[in-house]
Amino acid sequence: MRKVCSLSVWLSGDRRTWPAARPPPLSAAILAECVDAAREAFGDHYIRRMPRAVRAAAPNLDDFAGFPAEALRFLRALARHNAREWFETERGRYESAVLAPMRALVEETDARLATFAPELVGSPKRSIFRIHRDIRFSNDKTPYKTHAACLFYHRDVGGAGAAGRTMQAAGFYFQIQPRNSFIGGGVWMPPAQTLKLLRASILDDPDALARILQAPSFRRVFGTLDAEGMLVRYPRGITAETPGAELLRYRSFTAWRPLDDADLASPALADRLEEAMRALLPLIRWANAALGLKPADRR
Repeated sequence: MRKVCSLSVWLSGDRRTWPAARPPPLSAAILAECVDAAREAFGDHYIRRMPRAVRAAAPNLDDFAGFPAEALRFLRALARHNAREWFETERGRYESAVLAPMRALVEETDARLATFAPELVGSPKRSIFRIHRDIRFSNDKTPYKTHAACLFYHRDVGGAGAAGRTMQAAGFYFQIQPRNSFIGGGVWMPPAQTLKLLRASILDDPDALARILQAPSFRRVFGTLDAEGMLVRYPRGITAETPGAELLRYRSFTAWRPLDDADLASPALADRLEEAMRALLPLIRWANAALGLKPADRR
């Protein structure tokens, strides 16, 4: 009983006290029993963050194995048959080929983020964007998006689902779509008050953002900031002589790395995402600091 309790405390207690590599020595049967209890209490999402020795005791834990070819086939078909009747008939294909692997990828990536960007999180319930389009104010009344996407966001940000969180802070964004898949992130087309805070940070220290954009890792993976929505002229009150003037023309602070369709089918997709996220993290943290959101060194 003491051994069971020791692992139970270890699984649910203060993570600063966790051993670096392995749990207390327990028999395989007791370890499996404790892990099953923890999965029931906290979910697979929690177990994925455990050391390998604990994850091995959860044999039915679904690891990300890549998106099946059926995922892109489904999205191509959806682009041709974008109607509720067709989608409801094919919903099972969407859930098994697109949604299930996306959930596994979110869980895998969240476990990795815990090791190098603990303040940024992913949740299968909160990170994945709805496939339904908001058509209330659009002339295009097709009901479904022809891509699937997820967001990894700052843990201190609320909001209504993934879409709500994109408006309040910088985060990582992944999209799967035939011939238009990519990983990246930042702050995309923020509202006026958010943009004001980002520009104030540039005016206060223009070299800070410039150093981030000139870093070899950022330039190798992303090249430069995306210029979508960039102003033709400087903002009011800014001249060419103002330090950071060119950076102040940006309305979004985002960067993107394209992914080939072949990348999506590989379990190594999670590695590609991690590489890009590590290169983009300084930009994410710069933007979030400007918005009053702090980095973290542990979950």
